[in-house]
Amino acid sequence: MFGGIHKWWKRRGQQPQRNVKRPKRFEINFLPNFPDGEDEASMESKRKEMVEEMKKRRLNSALIAQNMNSTFALRRKELIEEQPAVKDTVERWPALFTNSQILSEFSRISGKNLQTEFFQELDRFTQRFIDIFRAKGGDTGSKLKRILHQIDNDKSNVNARRTAVLHGLPLLLGEDPTDFYKTCFDCDGNEDMFDTAVCIMTVIPEDCPTVPYSLHLDATATAIILEGTVVVDNLENFPEAMCLLFGLIYALNLEYPKALKSTFDFIQRVILSLGHKSLKPKIQSLKNRLMQ
Repeated sequence: MFGGIHKWWKRRGQQPQRNVKRPKRFEINFLPNFPDGEDEASMESKRKEMVEEMKKRRLNSALIAQNMNSTFALRRKELIEEQPAVKDTVERWPALFTNSQILSEFSRISGKNLQTEFFQELDRFTQRFIDIFRAKGGDTGSKLKRILHQIDNDKSNVNARRTAVLHGLPLLLGEDPTDFYKTCFDCDGNEDMFDTAVCIMTVIPEDCPTVPYSLHLDATATAIILEGTVVVDNLENFPEAMCLLFGLIYALNLEYPKALKSTFDFIQRVILSLGHKSLKPKIQSLKNRLMQ
């Protein structure tokens, strides 16, 4: 299921970090009842059918989607009440870690189209974010300008602009993304051990320079790592990884990464409009600046 970064991460002997669960986050289907005519045994049978289908070289996507939808209540019951380790969930529900099912699960939980709303709102605010980055002074402003410098000659590249905004957003909110946005060389296995429950790993070529706040727009691949397990691999770009990670946090009932709690809260409250209108002061302040 996973490619080269999975093997690289396994070689490092990364140990999972537990206790990253969180309570309800304005879901419309936080813990749904079993559907009429279904019980745990019937849904377990469909789960096993889904697992066997995921082992095949040619997947029946329609069957997988049908069984994932039918077993939603059982899956939520397990994840919320039993709080299994992520690696155990990967084994029991492998389809949940495919791009399409991450998005479908988020829709089942929240009633929202994650991919559409995430990128639509991100793009709506992108130019205003860039203007705020340029106007920021001090040490934070210096870091943001280093980010913007990497997209100055590629202003029409939507992915580059999205990447710059997502890298700069934590800095605007006073957070340090160093332990969340990770990089590794595509042939490297000797780095120091990381001790993070959640991170996005960007795989870069061996000859690629590593400098602080680099966007790595020509990365080899991008992956999502949860509790020491590579759960989604070979993603096309960083914005896609951020979008899917947000969906996985809902799907697995996880806590937001501590280092970027305000960043993910901003995505939830402002980008996706999930939650009460009352915002924390620094999030409200940034929202006000975006609306100017």
